[in-house]
Amino acid sequence: MAVVGSYFPGRGTLIEETFLKGKAAGRAEVRAKIVLRILKARGIPTSDETRDRITNCTDLDTLDRWFDRAITVATADELFAEEEPGQ
Repeated sequence: MAVVGSYFPGRGTLIEETFLKGKAAGRAEVRAKIVLRILKARGIPTSDETRDRITNCTDLDTLDRWFDRAITVATADELFAEEEPGQ
């Protein structure tokens, strides 16, 4: 007897949730690598602690903010500066 499965997007099945978590983790990993690559290309040294903080981040909004900052910062620590009021 063959098992027929169907896939209904948005149903919140365990398989779908697992897939979406994996997809988000993959996006975070790619964004973290890009942030590190920009810093390296700009000749900005990064400590092991800084690399760990970037690569272990799973929040896509935070990684996007760090990406934007990586383009202009003078040091890697400036990535983590608090947002100024009104921004």
